[in-house]
Amino acid sequence: MAETATPAETVNSVRGARRSPAEHLADAFTSGSVPGTVTITEIPYQAMVGVRVDRASDAGARVASVTGGLPAACGEVTGTGSVHTLWLGPTEFMVVAPEEAHDSLGGSLVSDLTTALGNDAGQVVDLSANRTTFELSGSHARAVLEKTCALDLHPRVFKAGTAVSTELAHIPVMLWKTSAESYRIFPRASFADFLGRWILDAMREYASPEVP
Repeated sequence: MAETATPAETVNSVRGARRSPAEHLADAFTSGSVPGTVTITEIPYQAMVGVRVDRASDAGARVASVTGGLPAACGEVTGTGSVHTLWLGPTEFMVVAPEEAHDSLGGSLVSDLTTALGNDAGQVVDLSANRTTFELSGSHARAVLEKTCALDLHPRVFKAGTAVSTELAHIPVMLWKTSAESYRIFPRASFADFLGRWILDAMREYASPEVP
């Protein structure tokens, strides 16, 4: 009889088989970052789930109990602990959580959301392989984004805790300001290489000494 892999062995097998969309840029991200000024890293393999549901419905209430709430308006982010939900539309949301929340790694986020929706109108779709996550941080992170982003990113307008759909270098992304000087950028996996390289180029000037 064939031996059955243990849950831990299965998880390690899944982890070992993966390659993140920007894995090949890791060294460039490290060398191109300027600590304290602007840094970029990839946060790979986050669990991401697309949800369509009427937040005012019974199903919406059940889904909200899993996610820690559903945002009510454009820009809002809800959540508790490590699970957050970003607003995509009046009845469309993206749930983001650490990789260990994914069902393939011993978590239950996708199945919990599917169960919460039940047979009611709506949709739950695993989007974890659809996007990756870049984290851009530092005192000049906003200046880098302002080279290409049409949004008003001034902190009076774009406050910490805000997430919106926009474009960076003509690439559609979700942009989430997680703190005063830190942003998370969610490009689709197929655009990760181009956008990662574009951001590195936009950061380049901050690696040089200021001209007096």
